[in-house]
Amino acid sequence: MARVVDMPKLSPTMEEGQIVTWHKKEGDSVDVDDLLAEVETDKATMEFRSFDRGTLLKILAPAGAMVRLGDPVAVFGNAGESTEGLAPAAATKAPAPGAAPTAAAPTAAAAMQSAAPATPPSPSEAPLVAASLGADGRVKASPYVRKLARERGLDLLRVSGSGTGGRIVARDLTGTTPATAIRAIAAAPVAKSPVAVSPAALPAGREPTIKPLSMMRRTIARRLTESKQQVPHFYLTIDVDADALFELRARLNADLGRKVSFNDLVVKAVAVAIGRAPEVNAQFTPDSLIYHRRVDLSVAVAVDDGLVTPVLRNADQKSLLQISEEIQALSAKARDKKLSVEEMTGGTFSISNLGMHGIDEFAAVINPPEGAILAVGAIRNEPVVKEGVVVPGKRMKMTLSCDHRVVDGAVGAKFLAELRKVLERPLQIVAS
Repeated sequence: MARVVDMPKLSPTMEEGQIVTWHKKEGDSVDVDDLLAEVETDKATMEFRSFDRGTLLKILAPAGAMVRLGDPVAVFGNAGESTEGLAPAAATKAPAPGAAPTAAAPTAAAAMQSAAPATPPSPSEAPLVAASLGADGRVKASPYVRKLARERGLDLLRVSGSGTGGRIVARDLTGTTPATAIRAIAAAPVAKSPVAVSPAALPAGREPTIKPLSMMRRTIARRLTESKQQVPHFYLTIDVDADALFELRARLNADLGRKVSFNDLVVKAVAVAIGRAPEVNAQFTPDSLIYHRRVDLSVAVAVDDGLVTPVLRNADQKSLLQISEEIQALSAKARDKKLSVEEMTGGTFSISNLGMHGIDEFAAVINPPEGAILAVGAIRNEPVVKEGVVVPGKRMKMTLSCDHRVVDGAVGAKFLAELRKVLERPLQIVAS
């Protein structure tokens, strides 16, 4: 019997996902645990595997579609079985975020019949949407949504709202091409609030590029906003003598015949310092303070869509070479979007290193629920005073961002003092 397959929950915090690619096509036979598709979630690109066996009769959400948790993605059944009545019924659910807004949501069957994307109607052709107007004639939308519409040059009178009572929400504004946005500015009636960009001021061919938010960028925006709004940050900075660290790395690379990075050395040093100042390895909850005995370090890795933090487990129990190998492996998986949920969650302390990008000093945003994050700057060549004489030296600035609810100034200072000792006498890194 034909049945609708819904979008499953592929990560603990998943609310929606974007279909990256289908590994099965319509008419293919599918067995239990067969790979159906790859889905980009708020964490990473995850495998969507079959929970059932049968024939993939119809794909309701093509590659590129944004699908909310529990919304239909496909129809399964027996070979040759009709899907009539199933696809339209499944499509009575709200349209997935990112779909082009229309006055009425189309059926999934109708939406998926054409492989080529539909050309959005011009503002003059798009109908006014009465459902999104309140009793007072005003468009039902929050100030935030109105701001987004102004920035994107959209006329809210021609946007269909998928929120309660036809209210326009942020996801209803996605899926607009740059050309459509510019035309919308020109065609929209004069508003009391100024738009962000005036098309008259833009020379031909200088229209802005509008890039829809990826799942990762949506999550980064949400989590960092929550962190800065809800976590009371304060910052402590030290400037470390990096001469000995620089020399140790050169000797290790020459003797071992393989590259150990400064980041590897810093990660190991942090693990050693946490062992000596464990109070910094903590998190805040509304009812208690949690002091972790495990040292699971979240190491920031830059990827195309932003930043991910794969977790190096039990870093205090690993050698420098083990840390180096694991960081390389995790970084490669991060860039390929192949990290599992387990490899991205459960960290107790974060490290973000922008030194390789030439940044001397910065302050990072805490990665909740962790209580602190260390921002590492570049190793700088500059004159220093040693034994009363000015000589060439190497220095490195590091800033600890602390959650003041769990890490006090004295606790943060103690950790940084221990970290300085390890980095300035770095044989401790190799010996630990």
